[in-house]
Formats: sequence, C-alpha cells, structure tokens
Amino acid sequence: MDDVAAYLWVALGGALGSVARFALGNAMVLLTGPAFPWGTLLINVIGSFVISFFGMLTGTGDRFALPYEARVFVTVGICGGFTTFSSFSLQSVDLIRAGQPGRAGLYVAASLILCVAACGLGFLSAAALNNSAGPAHSL
Repeated sequence: MDDVAAYLWVALGGALGSVARFALGNAMVLLTGPAFPWGTLLINVIGSFVISFFGMLTGTGDRFALPYEARVFVTVGICGGFTTFSSFSLQSVDLIRAGQPGRAGLYVAASLILCVAACGLGFLSAAALNNSAGPAHSL
C-alpha cells in the first residue's frame, strides 16, 4: 500500500520510537552505568514483545483488528524507530510458526554473523578513512 497517510504515520511513529529509545537508553545508563548495554538489551526485548503482541492482536480478522495505517504506525514506525531488532525477532518467529525452523535458524545465525561482521567492516573502513583506529564508539 503506497498511500501518503501510511508514510506520514510511519514517520510520526518512527520519531516517537527514536525519542523513546534515546530516553530509555540514557535512563538505563544513569541507573546501571555504562559497563554493559542494559538499555539496548531492554529496548530490544521490549520492542520484540510489542511488535509481536500488537501484530497478533490487531491483524486483519483478529479480535482487535485495526486499519493498516494504525498497524504500521506501531509496528514499522514506533517499533522501527525504537528498535529494528523487533522486526528481526518477529520474522524469526513467523518462520518457525510457518513450519520452517531450519530457515528460522539460518536467518538468526546469518543475521547475527553478517550484521556483526558488517559493523566490524564499517568500523575498519571508517578507521582507514580517518587514518586511525581510535577508541570504539557507539550510538
């Protein structure tokens, strides 16, 4: 569906999700310190729960069915801005539910390995352009 309203709802949800991620991440650093990324872990767990709970509850034909725009506002917008890990989690569960646990396992393993490798490659590429490997940075 390519209607403009859906894109606007996704944009609004993305802005809200991003601000929520930033606020919760900062709050967790204040509560627990910077030694372990508790904020990111909590954000990913919450996002994974929200996208699956909301998606299952509000889908077409489900008990609390909502219009497409409302669904993408939460699932693509808010959850996407809050964490992309939630989409990955939902897609993994969908593969298992569809009777494809092997594909789900492959998707999980490939995502973890390739994304961490891509992150490392990005760091090395930027360090090469900067001509120094400096300290690690995170968002």
